[in-house]
Amino acid sequence: MRGEAFAPVPNRGMITISIMMANIMQGVDNSILNVALPHIQGSLSASLDQVAWALTSYIVCAAIMMPLTGWLAGRFGIKYIFLISVIGFTLASALCGAATSLGELVFFRALQGVAGAGLVPLSQATLLQINPPERHGRAMAVFGMGTICGPIMGPALGGWLTYEYSWRWVFYINLPVGMLCTVGVLIFMRQTRYVHREPFDFVGFLALSLGIGALQLMLDRGELKDWFHSSEIWIEATVAGLGFYLFTVHTITTDDRSFLNRDLLKSANFLAGTVLMFCGGLIMTGTNALLPTMLQNLMNFPALTTGLVTAPRGIGSMAAMFLVAPLITRVDNRLIILFGLLMTSAAMWQMSQFSLQMGMAQVVIAGLIQGFGLGCTQVPLNIIALSTLPRHIMTQGTAIRSLMRNLGGSVGISILVATLAQKIPGWCTRVWSKACGRTTRWRRRPIWRSRSA
Repeated sequence: MRGEAFAPVPNRGMITISIMMANIMQGVDNSILNVALPHIQGSLSASLDQVAWALTSYIVCAAIMMPLTGWLAGRFGIKYIFLISVIGFTLASALCGAATSLGELVFFRALQGVAGAGLVPLSQATLLQINPPERHGRAMAVFGMGTICGPIMGPALGGWLTYEYSWRWVFYINLPVGMLCTVGVLIFMRQTRYVHREPFDFVGFLALSLGIGALQLMLDRGELKDWFHSSEIWIEATVAGLGFYLFTVHTITTDDRSFLNRDLLKSANFLAGTVLMFCGGLIMTGTNALLPTMLQNLMNFPALTTGLVTAPRGIGSMAAMFLVAPLITRVDNRLIILFGLLMTSAAMWQMSQFSLQMGMAQVVIAGLIQGFGLGCTQVPLNIIALSTLPRHIMTQGTAIRSLMRNLGGSVGISILVATLAQKIPGWCTRVWSKACGRTTRWRRRPIWRSRSA
């Protein structure tokens, strides 16, 4: 990509604002629903297991559709697919807010996941395409800031909307943002001139969809169903393994162009960056999901205070991204990534020393260090992994990386939840049960569990 001539893009600033609004909207929606689940459960007269499908349906559908984003963008152009995604996500949000039964809510959340799956990879691909190579560092800093802002704003915004108005407003808040984003994309974004008419690999897509969907279901419901003591988990694990096996064999042996572009596998930078992206999601997402619950349920922090105490993580990430962006072309990116990983490791070690007697300062400091390390890692990692890819596979590359980050987060949450359930002392189990108001076994009802897509 660096060898290709770059033509100036008009209205680059307005395009950036439009697509980042969609990115932030999707990020907020991923985390805003968690705080409203108890209210939804009471309003729709649903059990805990049933209302959890409002999260699971979104996660599974988004995971299945995310790899398809690259083919759709290559077939019809980024602008049209992005526009359809934003409109579909906004309409699905309105339907979720108007749902009158749990079945309707789960179905509309599934539609929301289908429409929102492409927003993040298309945003990242667009930023890389409208900026020259020398500005990719700053573009990825802006993208990272938007990606982090959403999960930070989500819980506090969701708690305020649910308390002051109703749980339905956690969905209705997307409507004005989605409308503005739609207008911006429609007016300022140009359609790409190159559109690849590649045939659709139905076999590859079906195999990958089965594998990803079954894996997400297994990870999401594993702890609730006591893992492999449940026949449901065995079925999902078998389907996932079979789907990934068939997809791998099909990709290697097919004569025609497979669903996964083989040019991606030829880039060592892309493969290494994607593996690191998976590992980052594996480590970071699980700890970030457990910390707010610990602060609220065990340390009796109000929801708003919890949001303020955990916000410094995002502040540290933003600061790091803006500091790292000018250094991308001056310092070896591998050294920046190494520094970020060391900072993250230091923060994780500090978090391992948390206790119920600590104050806010320890959480704030650990969050700042963790966020700064994450910011130092993300920007150069995206540059190394994506900037050398040809334009016609850029969107598919960003989609695969977003998928691997989400899968890493799912695996990380499942591992930490299972470890906590297995190793937690008996006295702490009783404390958790009392704090959460539970009367059943610890392993059966992890009601404090939260997740991002």
